[in-house]
Amino acid sequence: MNFLTKHKDLILYGFSLAILLFLLKWIELHFVIINHSFEIYVGLIALFFTALGIWLALKLNKPTIIEKEIFTNKKGFKLNEIEVQKLGLSKRELEVLHLMSTGLSNQEIAEKLFVSLNTIKTHASNLFEKLDVKRRTQAIEKAKRLSLIE
Repeated sequence: MNFLTKHKDLILYGFSLAILLFLLKWIELHFVIINHSFEIYVGLIALFFTALGIWLALKLNKPTIIEKEIFTNKKGFKLNEIEVQKLGLSKRELEVLHLMSTGLSNQEIAEKLFVSLNTIKTHASNLFEKLDVKRRTQAIEKAKRLSLIE
Protein backbone atom coordinates (compact mmCIF):
# COMPACT_ATOMS: atom_id res chain seq x y z
CA MET A 1 0.00 0.00 0.00
CA ASN A 2 1.02 3.52 -0.69
CA PHE A 3 1.88 5.85 2.22
CA LEU A 4 -0.47 8.62 0.99
CA THR A 5 -3.50 6.37 0.65
CA LYS A 6 -2.82 4.70 3.97
CA HIS A 7 -2.57 7.99 5.92
CA LYS A 8 -4.95 10.06 3.79
CA ASP A 9 -7.14 11.17 6.71
CA LEU A 10 -4.17 12.07 8.86
CA ILE A 11 -2.54 14.15 6.09
CA LEU A 12 -5.82 15.98 5.32
CA TYR A 13 -6.32 16.71 9.02
CA GLY A 14 -2.74 18.04 9.38
CA PHE A 15 -3.02 20.17 6.21
CA SER A 16 -6.36 21.69 7.31
CA LEU A 17 -4.90 22.51 10.76
CA ALA A 18 -1.92 24.20 9.07
CA ILE A 19 -4.26 26.31 6.90
CA LEU A 20 -6.36 27.25 9.95
CA LEU A 21 -3.22 28.19 11.89
CA PHE A 22 -2.03 30.33 8.97
CA LEU A 23 -5.43 32.09 8.80
CA LEU A 24 -5.45 32.71 12.56
CA LYS A 25 -1.95 34.21 12.44
CA TRP A 26 -2.91 36.38 9.47
CA ILE A 27 -6.04 37.60 11.28
CA GLU A 28 -3.99 38.26 14.43
CA LEU A 29 -1.44 40.24 12.41
CA HIS A 30 -4.19 42.14 10.67
CA PHE A 31 -5.80 42.90 14.04
CA VAL A 32 -2.48 44.11 15.50
CA ILE A 33 -1.86 46.36 12.51
CA ILE A 34 -5.34 47.89 12.74
CA ASN A 35 -5.16 48.46 16.51
CA HIS A 36 -1.64 49.82 16.43
CA SER A 37 -1.62 51.57 13.07
CA PHE A 38 -0.66 54.95 14.54
CA GLU A 39 2.35 53.52 16.38
CA ILE A 40 3.46 51.63 13.27
CA TYR A 41 3.05 54.78 11.16
CA VAL A 42 5.09 56.89 13.60
CA GLY A 43 7.77 54.18 13.79
CA LEU A 44 8.09 54.05 10.01
CA ILE A 45 8.40 57.84 9.83
CA ALA A 46 11.05 57.75 12.58
CA LEU A 47 13.00 55.08 10.68
CA PHE A 48 12.78 57.11 7.48
CA PHE A 49 14.08 60.30 9.09
CA THR A 50 16.82 58.41 10.93
CA ALA A 51 18.02 56.90 7.67
CA LEU A 52 17.77 60.30 5.98
CA GLY A 53 19.79 61.93 8.79
CA ILE A 54 22.54 59.31 8.61
CA TRP A 55 22.71 59.61 4.83
CA LEU A 56 22.91 63.43 4.98
CA ALA A 57 25.56 63.34 7.70
CA LEU A 58 27.71 61.02 5.60
CA LYS A 59 27.27 63.18 2.49
CA LEU A 60 27.77 66.59 4.13
CA ASN A 61 30.56 65.81 6.61
CA LYS A 62 33.40 64.88 4.32
CA PRO A 63 36.76 64.85 6.13
CA THR A 64 38.94 67.90 5.55
CA ILE A 65 42.58 67.15 4.92
CA ILE A 66 45.04 69.95 5.62
CA GLU A 67 48.55 69.45 4.40
CA LYS A 68 51.30 71.43 6.08
CA GLU A 69 54.98 71.37 5.43
CA ILE A 70 56.94 69.99 8.37
CA PHE A 71 60.33 71.52 8.95
CA THR A 72 63.01 69.12 10.06
CA ASN A 73 66.68 69.74 10.48
CA LYS A 74 68.49 66.43 10.08
CA LYS A 75 72.01 67.91 9.88
CA GLY A 76 72.00 69.07 13.48
CA PHE A 77 70.39 72.09 15.01
CA LYS A 78 72.04 75.48 14.78
CA LEU A 79 70.33 78.48 16.35
CA ASN A 80 69.55 81.24 13.87
CA GLU A 81 71.19 84.16 15.67
CA ILE A 82 70.18 86.64 12.97
CA GLU A 83 66.48 85.91 13.51
CA VAL A 84 66.90 86.04 17.29
CA GLN A 85 68.38 89.55 17.00
CA LYS A 86 65.87 90.66 14.35
CA LEU A 87 62.92 89.58 16.55
CA GLY A 88 64.57 90.86 19.73
CA LEU A 89 64.16 87.62 21.67
CA SER A 90 65.81 87.33 25.07
CA LYS A 91 67.55 84.18 26.29
CA ARG A 92 64.72 83.59 28.78
CA GLU A 93 62.10 83.90 26.02
CA LEU A 94 64.02 81.36 23.94
CA GLU A 95 64.14 79.07 26.95
CA VAL A 96 60.37 79.45 27.48
CA LEU A 97 59.78 78.82 23.76
CA HIS A 98 61.88 75.64 23.92
CA LEU A 99 59.96 74.40 26.97
CA MET A 100 56.67 75.20 25.23
CA SER A 101 57.78 73.04 22.31
CA THR A 102 58.27 70.10 24.66
CA GLY A 103 54.59 70.29 25.58
CA LEU A 104 54.83 71.76 29.06
CA SER A 105 52.06 73.95 30.42
CA ASN A 106 52.71 77.47 31.71
CA GLN A 107 52.56 76.19 35.30
CA GLU A 108 55.08 73.42 34.56
CA ILE A 109 57.42 75.88 32.82
CA ALA A 110 57.18 78.24 35.81
CA GLU A 111 58.08 75.41 38.20
CA LYS A 112 60.97 74.26 36.02
CA LEU A 113 62.45 77.78 35.71
CA PHE A 114 61.70 78.72 39.35
CA VAL A 115 59.66 81.80 38.41
CA SER A 116 56.04 82.80 38.92
CA LEU A 117 53.22 81.81 36.60
CA ASN A 118 52.61 85.46 35.73
CA THR A 119 56.22 85.80 34.57
CA ILE A 120 55.78 82.87 32.19
CA LYS A 121 52.52 84.33 30.91
CA THR A 122 54.31 87.62 30.25
CA HIS A 123 57.13 85.84 28.39
CA ALA A 124 54.56 83.86 26.35
CA SER A 125 52.65 87.04 25.51
CA ASN A 126 55.87 88.75 24.42
CA LEU A 127 56.78 85.72 22.30
CA PHE A 128 53.38 85.71 20.59
CA GLU A 129 53.71 89.40 19.83
CA LYS A 130 57.30 89.16 18.54
CA LEU A 131 56.55 86.09 16.41
CA ASP A 132 53.24 87.61 15.25
CA VAL A 133 51.15 84.56 16.24
CA LYS A 134 48.09 83.93 18.40
CA ARG A 135 48.58 80.41 19.74
CA ARG A 136 51.33 78.24 21.22
CA THR A 137 51.17 75.80 18.31
CA GLN A 138 51.62 78.63 15.81
CA ALA A 139 54.56 80.00 17.82
CA ILE A 140 56.26 76.59 17.94
CA GLU A 141 55.71 76.00 14.22
CA LYS A 142 57.08 79.43 13.28
CA ALA A 143 60.04 79.07 15.65
CA LYS A 144 60.94 75.74 14.05
CA ARG A 145 60.65 77.25 10.59
CA LEU A 146 62.95 80.13 11.64
CA SER A 147 65.40 77.68 13.33
CA LEU A 148 64.87 79.17 16.76
CA ILE A 149 64.15 75.76 18.32
CA GLU A 150 64.64 72.14 17.25
